[in-house]
Amino acid sequence: MRLPYSQVATRTAASAARSALALLCASVGVSGLAAAAANPGLLAMVDQHAAAVRDSLDGDRRPLTPAALVGYADGLRAAALEHGLSLPTGTVDWTEPDWLRIRLLAVCALARTLDPRHLEAA
Repeated sequence: MRLPYSQVATRTAASAARSALALLCASVGVSGLAAAAANPGLLAMVDQHAAAVRDSLDGDRRPLTPAALVGYADGLRAAALEHGLSLPTGTVDWTEPDWLRIRLLAVCALARTLDPRHLEAA
């Protein structure tokens, strides 16, 4: 069965978004969400940032998708680089995380809430 180009392109883009989101969650989300689970103050900050991210993506009116979350995270990274901020690399000290790391962690927290059908391979 042959698919129209638009369907193939959509599936490829969706697959790329899922992969990029999985990488972000592996690099920031795993340790950060574990730290947040153990630290109520950090968890509250992540929840506040997640609400702000959801609001900025209009998440109350339409479902969040991997593509929307990855696009948001990419925008954060680009803005950080433009302002000379460093991006998360290696192990993050979650006892005093900066705004950027908390915001990226919030994206990972939102990724956990996605409909599993959004995360399945195309």
